[in-house]
Amino acid sequence: MVLLHGYGETGDMWSPLAAELMRDHQVIVPDLRGLGLSAKPKTGFDKKTQGGDVAGVLDALRVTKADLVTHDIGNMVGFAFAMEHPERVRRFVLIDAPVPGVGPWEEVLKNPLLWHFRFGGPDMERLVAGRERIYLDRFWNEFSADPQRFDEESRRHYARIYALPGAMHSGFEQFHAFDQDAVDNRAWLAAKGKLKMPVLALGGEKSFGDQMAVVMRSGAENVTGGVVPASGHWIMEENPDATVKLVRAFLDKQ
Repeated sequence: MVLLHGYGETGDMWSPLAAELMRDHQVIVPDLRGLGLSAKPKTGFDKKTQGGDVAGVLDALRVTKADLVTHDIGNMVGFAFAMEHPERVRRFVLIDAPVPGVGPWEEVLKNPLLWHFRFGGPDMERLVAGRERIYLDRFWNEFSADPQRFDEESRRHYARIYALPGAMHSGFEQFHAFDQDAVDNRAWLAAKGKLKMPVLALGGEKSFGDQMAVVMRSGAENVTGGVVPASGHWIMEENPDATVKLVRAFLDKQ
């Protein structure tokens, strides 16, 4: 099992799911390029390159094939990996975030809540330096069904990690690569067609909801939809029990 996190968190988000899956799976939980405790390069934040990062991790561990469970930007990295290495992915769970260039991507970009996709300029890093908690709280609050479910201990933990040198730069670059990601994904779909492996597309009830399945049917042939109840975007903080059950049920029935 490979679990890929998203922005505002690290691989630590997966603790409840990893604890369940490790009973009968090898569980691999990397931090994405530039985030968490991973190295902080200046470049390479397009998702095609990061899909190569995932392939490198699996090669180092001598894993030839895996199931993917991904959230947020992890969806995008996982999609790139699955497109380039479909023979290495058995099943694929994508949770509560669209994929650049796939389905109604241009409409998604018009949502004012997603202003941070285009946040940039020479002063962006200076503006948030020392204020990482303020910046991240905005996302944890606005994308939650109930902000209190994203607890204070988790907020402090992630704010500390995102305050590490180079971490906010890496986070911004994840978003700035979206235009290239959309080009790459459209080219892959045109050349290879949709993903063939079984896909579970989960949305938070108060976030993407059943639209996740609509989005992913533009990029995959065998899509099962699902909704995490009583949750916004931060599914592992807001309703981990339901998320674990939905993921486990999908993996067990295939």
